[in-house]
Amino acid sequence: MTGHRWGAVGHHLDGWRPDGHRLDDDSPKDACGVFGVLAPGAPVAQLTFDGLYALQHRGQESAGMAVSDGDTLTVVKDMGLVTNVFDERTVGALQGHLAIGHTRYSTTGSSTWRNAQPVYREVGTTGFALGHNGNLTNTEALAAGAGMLPGTVASDSDLVAELVARAFATDSQGQAVGDGLEAALTKVLPLLAGAFSFVVMDSGRLIGVRDPNGFRPLCFGKLDAGGWVLASETPALDTVGAHVVREVEPGEMLIIDADGPRSVHPFPPERIDPKLCIFELVYLARPDSQLYGKEVHGARRRMGERLADQAPVVADLVMGVPDSGIPAAEGYARRSGIPYGQGLVKNRYIGRTFIAPTPEARARGVRRKLNPLKENISGKRLVVVDDTVVRGTTARAMVGMLREAGATEVHLRVSAPPFAWPCYYGIDTPSRDELMAARLSVEEIRDYLGVDSLAYLTLENLVAAIGAPGSGFCDACMTGVYPVEVPVALGGDGNGARVLEVVHQGG
Repeated sequence: MTGHRWGAVGHHLDGWRPDGHRLDDDSPKDACGVFGVLAPGAPVAQLTFDGLYALQHRGQESAGMAVSDGDTLTVVKDMGLVTNVFDERTVGALQGHLAIGHTRYSTTGSSTWRNAQPVYREVGTTGFALGHNGNLTNTEALAAGAGMLPGTVASDSDLVAELVARAFATDSQGQAVGDGLEAALTKVLPLLAGAFSFVVMDSGRLIGVRDPNGFRPLCFGKLDAGGWVLASETPALDTVGAHVVREVEPGEMLIIDADGPRSVHPFPPERIDPKLCIFELVYLARPDSQLYGKEVHGARRRMGERLADQAPVVADLVMGVPDSGIPAAEGYARRSGIPYGQGLVKNRYIGRTFIAPTPEARARGVRRKLNPLKENISGKRLVVVDDTVVRGTTARAMVGMLREAGATEVHLRVSAPPFAWPCYYGIDTPSRDELMAARLSVEEIRDYLGVDSLAYLTLENLVAAIGAPGSGFCDACMTGVYPVEVPVALGGDGNGARVLEVVHQGG
């Protein structure tokens, strides 16, 4: 018999809005990080902790793991960072041969314990746990089709778990029969639309699933000491002593059990259309991650090199906005011949806070995170390289600090095209009304930010810098062409008709 236990009492952390959004950090936020391991004889809870720690950048609202010893499936989750939720005692008490883990940043559903993952469902005497990275675009239609009342679905992962539980084949006593989890997933997955990378487990199997477009990354590795691992990004494999086997393919369901891995493809072939989120390479993924076989740091450095060719300027110093703007700044300096140096120091210990209600308060928030190196900056003409400008509040405050520190000129170079359209596939972005590039021309943005010049990398140069010819990307946040249809209800910004119009253009 398979039982389950719940750990940790949910609570709300100070400093979070109930919806988990509108933080004073002006950068887009990814949805989640997922991890899974099947390794008999290994400390799977410790490996999951280490894997989640390597994926902490993908979500800081909540963390959790589910562990099975073949008899009992235990779920422990809570609000906060991985190190807030798990300590040595908690991890040591979780014994088993199979585990999944999740670290969350909400793009749908509120930031509460109820929506922390993994989610668990019991079917008769069996049960399963599921962790999700991404956003479904047909949640409302799925819930309505299943007869769920409006407001009863807490999150995409909650909905998927419920649909999978209902799809289990059961006998007259309601007990699961046959190959329950695999068969249920095979029924449910073709119904889902949007972005989803899942890790799923029952008492003896680890399953990884990637949507037919492969919007969100998911990789597969083998432990050097024996066993198998799934993770959102390759550094999590490195951390636990696994080597990369390959990326899970778009539209693939990878099933790992005592006999090893096997692959199933539950989606119709016509739906398979690889569209990895291009922003993973620009900003979201760790620089030591590998995507499409390319190390992200090298791609970002090449973005800076192409930016130097595309938008040269006479200056004394090239500096990157820490941390994600630094590789592109290195590339810009290398190609331009302008010396590279540090201009800003980042406070690495600051936590997330509410978005400030006034420009003055936002500027103070930026000062808490960044501080200029005055001796490096004073009297210099600066090239400042960043990966994106969303609302512009952070960039404007940063430029003001550089001016106050004595910079004579500030030339902003952005290593991606303007971010002008919301994402509906797993990144938390503002509505289109709040995206500066949706409302203002480049020259108007330059004036607002107070820089001497402004240039964005072109999409053509961005793709060339990544260096993965023939690979597909989703660039909807830059072009407005959405690969998967987005219902008007998801627009939420008065632009729903435009969204659908563009969606149809994108096929």
